[in-house]
Amino acid sequence: LAEKAAADRAYIRPIALFQAQPKDQEVTVERLKTHLIEVERIPDERIAVATGDQRELDGLNLFDPACPIEHVITIEALKEGWDCSFAYVFCSVSRIQSAVDVEQLLGRVLRMPYAERREASELNRAYAFLSEPSFGEAARALTDKLVAMGFEEAEARDNIEPVQEQLGDDDLFAQRSKPKPVFRHSVPMTPALRSTIERNADARLRIHDTEDGRLEIAVTGRLDGAIERAIADALPVRERERFTEAASVYRLDTQDQLSPAEQGEAFTVPRLMTAIQGELEFADSDIFMEFHDWSLLDHSAKLSAAEFDIRETARSFEIDLDGNHVTYQFADEEEQLALDIAVEGWTPEALVLWLDRQSRQPDMHQSELLRWLRELVDHLIKARGMHIAALMRCKFILARKIRDRLDGIRRGHRSDAYQKYLFEPDAEVDVSFDHGFAFREGMYRDVRRYHGRWKPRKHFLGPDAVPVFDGADNGEEFQCAQAIDSLSDVKFWLRNVAKHPASFWLPTASGRFYPDFVAQLEDGRLLVVEYKGDHLKDSIETGEKRTIGELWERSSDGRGLFHIAEKDVDGLDVRAQLMEKIEARPVS
Repeated sequence: LAEKAAADRAYIRPIALFQAQPKDQEVTVERLKTHLIEVERIPDERIAVATGDQRELDGLNLFDPACPIEHVITIEALKEGWDCSFAYVFCSVSRIQSAVDVEQLLGRVLRMPYAERREASELNRAYAFLSEPSFGEAARALTDKLVAMGFEEAEARDNIEPVQEQLGDDDLFAQRSKPKPVFRHSVPMTPALRSTIERNADARLRIHDTEDGRLEIAVTGRLDGAIERAIADALPVRERERFTEAASVYRLDTQDQLSPAEQGEAFTVPRLMTAIQGELEFADSDIFMEFHDWSLLDHSAKLSAAEFDIRETARSFEIDLDGNHVTYQFADEEEQLALDIAVEGWTPEALVLWLDRQSRQPDMHQSELLRWLRELVDHLIKARGMHIAALMRCKFILARKIRDRLDGIRRGHRSDAYQKYLFEPDAEVDVSFDHGFAFREGMYRDVRRYHGRWKPRKHFLGPDAVPVFDGADNGEEFQCAQAIDSLSDVKFWLRNVAKHPASFWLPTASGRFYPDFVAQLEDGRLLVVEYKGDHLKDSIETGEKRTIGELWERSSDGRGLFHIAEKDVDGLDVRAQLMEKIEARPVS
């Protein structure tokens, strides 16, 4: 908005209003202001607090270009007559659903600067970010109020645009996690100390000059050992002892507040590797195909009548595609066109070139594809007796059939390469921690989270950062997670998100398999769990996953366990199955 406003012909400084919660609740004025300064990196001088106790707007002219205020924090001050048409954005962590609350909201952000429409459409809108269990309630309330103010109902609905974007963990108005603890300690300020801290600073470390000339160190979340040592080494002995003691106390006080990831726990799952031409490579079917020699010319280009056929009738012509009939019906006698009428430019070579463009693949040599397509078209015309005009009129369906045939050929070779490099007797398979999947804090920041009532004790990213489960809120996969969390042998575990770039995967002939859960056991071993419902447990896909999972387990030399869990196996529920798996394989 500020960028759009800078281009406007009149001076506009967009202001954001924040409604905090009262002191006895979670997001107080102080906590909100700290978030804006430390996380959003907004300078203190651009923030004003307008509450009954703090009236920092008194005497300020918000329309003055010299005024720095861009963010105003309030609790109930909205009801006290405060007004500024520069207010564009309203953010609230309190419930906004009553008619009175909505009227206050509208009264603060719907006024246009200088009472004129602006050239940039973004400057003709008001923006509300509400911490609501359901935004729908607030949106309906806004609609009702706009109608009461004279808008037509349809116009009111059109003027409210609910924006529910996926917000990052640091965003104040994301679905909120429990606030992280902050380590604070002040030390005598010296240039050497400031230089040391600035060299080691990261997003979690802040320093502030205090009024008495000292330097306050603030670290959000985990106090990293390397940072602690660097700061301690730069302090005089007496201050070093005080600082180290404060750090130790902080660690003890916060060990139950920080997730394993926030505490810096290492969690790495080894990657499956295999030897190709004497070198260890990632076990991945795409890589296997790079080393797999194959030729399209080794495969027949003939399409049988059962696979592809064209039959003309008096009023239509019918294309038979693997037994699935596709019929084209002509509208009347004048539109009938015999399939064997020659058309200028319709030649076998023209059809081949067109099919080449429709079928070309990056892993196929074009010269081979062209030769194969020529054989295919030649067979249809000469051996099968089809007219080129008929083939040209049916070329799109023919191209689809050819692509299906090529995909089938490729799948066969992928399967051959997969078997060769992973399961043949001379295959050299191993696992590598050096090239493993390292899980870290914030790895699933862009993933939707589970927000149910259950709070897992051992999730690696913390109870408020569990990726959403597949299926129902209380479904079988969710119950599997509860079983894992309840095991005393489990140190911590992770909900492994399918197809996410940070997730653990194993290769399959057709792509990649992302197991549902990965756990670190107390004895150092890893447990990988895939859950399958009754309708999938005996499928070919599940069998392939079981095979590659067991190969990963065998290759891990006792450091990894793989299990496909089911609702019931020989009378054992999921928890009992996992306990049996853990106990059956002692530490090597």
